[in-house]
Amino acid sequence: MKFNRGFTLVELLVVISVIAILLGIIIPRFKGMQEEANRSKAKSELKTLQVAVESWYMHQSPQAYPPTSATPCVSSLNSASPLMVASPLYDPFAAPGTEYNYAVSSPSGAYYAIWSVGPTGHTGITGISDNGVLSGTVASTDIFVTNGIQQ
Repeated sequence: MKFNRGFTLVELLVVISVIAILLGIIIPRFKGMQEEANRSKAKSELKTLQVAVESWYMHQSPQAYPPTSATPCVSSLNSASPLMVASPLYDPFAAPGTEYNYAVSSPSGAYYAIWSVGPTGHTGITGISDNGVLSGTVASTDIFVTNGIQQ
């Protein structure tokens, strides 16, 4: 007796079902991993910008932080001497080519804040007051650096 060695329709449907179930489990995990990678990237780049802004401050006479008119502030840091940031750093959560948000307290200019729009695509942070407190609504998911008061 000769047996046919091909797959039956039921066997093919079972294999396709198992693959679909596995993909349904794996794909959301990749999305979470990508968001976590973007969060880490934003935190790292904000620390880099913080160091660059502090360096800018130390090299100015009189000492001052880059003005808000330099928003995005990296454009000032790219042309500074000594060079502080070689190329613009873009917010991984914002539209492509969008730099991080930057604000300096007014009128004293004693405090600054740099922030990302975060995974939600928007943030409640709107700036920083002259007493070093972030303006707007600061959520626990916001990604920012400041020399002001950490809320």
